[in-house]
Amino acid sequence: MIDQGLITRNPKIMSGTPVFKGTRVPVRSLIDWLEGGHTLDEWLRNFPSVSREQAKAALELAREFLVSEAK
Repeated sequence: MIDQGLITRNPKIMSGTPVFKGTRVPVRSLIDWLEGGHTLDEWLRNFPSVSREQAKAALELAREFLVSEAK
């Protein structure tokens, strides 16, 4: 489930890739960045249009999804 206040998908924005609402920053970029061993602070410096709160909320959504799917 996508939080409509946090993440949006629109075929006219990044070909429908889920992005942080109000930006063109793909949510996947955050996951890929962290997976590559980088920090959240580094990612936020590279994507200043996304707030720390948005990034943390997206990670929490991912965690909740993974935990609920594991049950």
